[in-house]
Amino acid sequence: MQDAAAQKITPFLWFEREAEQAAAFYTSVFERSKIVDVMHYGEAGPGERGSVMSVTFEADGQTFIALNGGPNPHMAFSPAVSFFIRCRTQHEVDRLWDKLGEGGERLQCGWLRDKFGVTWQVVPSVLGDMLRDEDRGRAARVMRSMMQMFKLDIAQLQRAYDGDAA
Repeated sequence: MQDAAAQKITPFLWFEREAEQAAAFYTSVFERSKIVDVMHYGEAGPGERGSVMSVTFEADGQTFIALNGGPNPHMAFSPAVSFFIRCRTQHEVDRLWDKLGEGGERLQCGWLRDKFGVTWQVVPSVLGDMLRDEDRGRAARVMRSMMQMFKLDIAQLQRAYDGDAA
């Protein structure tokens, strides 16, 4: 695992009051995950003295910081920033899609919004190879197939790539 202080760029997520619950959820979803540090509010800040201010956690070795910053309509999560997860197998796609999607919203093309409002893309790594294929007909068939899916299905993408499905 990477030392949190050594990681140059760390995603920082603003929650109203759910930082601790979100960190616990994400560390339960991803392997190689743990809570690294919990900071509490002192006299100043929007949180009650002694309440959780921030949680530093690792999800699959990637460090994140979750802040309990209080309500702020300008700090809402948006799909304009999402977390892209490369999956090697359909089993991994299924597991992460199902876990992250619990209580959230499943979107098209492998995107979903979790129960905290954070947007994720759960994508089989083979998809990039298919879409970059020099045979633009193959790539176009894969793109058309993907555009009709919510959770991405490697076998269905492969059939489109091979010309067995539109």
